[in-house]
Amino acid sequence: MAEQKPDLHMAIADKPEGGDDGFVVRPNPHDPALTEQVTGIDHAGESITTSVTVERPLTLYLNKREIVTMMTICDYPEYLAVGYLVNQNMLLPGDNVTAVEYVDDVEAVIVRTDNETDFEDKLRKKTLTSGCAQGTVFGDVMEKFDQVSLADNVTIKTSWLQTLTHTINTTPSLYLEAGAIHGCVLCLQDKALLYMEDVGRHNAVDKIAGYMYLNGMDGADKIFYTTGRLTSEMVIKTVQMGIPILVSRSGFTAWGVELARKVGLTLIGRARGKRFVALAGEHRIVFDADHDGINDEAVHLNRKGARGE
Repeated sequence: MAEQKPDLHMAIADKPEGGDDGFVVRPNPHDPALTEQVTGIDHAGESITTSVTVERPLTLYLNKREIVTMMTICDYPEYLAVGYLVNQNMLLPGDNVTAVEYVDDVEAVIVRTDNETDFEDKLRKKTLTSGCAQGTVFGDVMEKFDQVSLADNVTIKTSWLQTLTHTINTTPSLYLEAGAIHGCVLCLQDKALLYMEDVGRHNAVDKIAGYMYLNGMDGADKIFYTTGRLTSEMVIKTVQMGIPILVSRSGFTAWGVELARKVGLTLIGRARGKRFVALAGEHRIVFDADHDGINDEAVHLNRKGARGE
């Protein structure tokens, strides 16, 4: 592999990011590398041509050490790589990332730091997570979890939740184009800031974590939205990013709820229109919405695929 050290920000700056809709980063469903046209038949036996999501392997290196190979849509490999290392506690706030290099022809991304670090112990301990793409967590999944202190003065208004649901459901996305994808969105009050998609929700989370790390973005006043289940993995990663509120249109797992209650994370699931269920951190919710003036489902869309929730 060629020894190149491109400028960190230049390596990422060429990626298509937000437009004039308030997003800093959002999906680019028209990227031809993310979908393929496939022929088949429909329920009536008629011939059809439809878009399907493309996934490909991406091998992550930290300096000279191979860490993991992930299946991903590979739209933001630099953010994914850095975020993965952050959420595995392989990159800490004081570490200096000097370069992130994506090498397309060998399907690899290299994260370079000032000092090489030995992760033999972490690499020997692998825990299979509940992510759809079978992600792995190295080392103790509870490492540093108990030491996190989440901001307790942050609130989420029910009117914000309805606005965010509408925004996310109507934003052009790979899900609407082809389906078979998960989405994660970082929000500030009723504004959606970062919208990432991938075949595994853990990848979408890691992309947001990578952006936050590289741009010095604080999670203390943010809201995290995911289309996937509220599992222990989702709770742990949200807490690691210092975000006090986690929302999903899907449901919960028992361990996810237990961990959220343990650290005081606000956990809101089954969020669709005016309806939701909160099973932890209810004290952050402010009920200000007019429930009589809205429908049960904020937006009815003719979706082309299924999220597989």
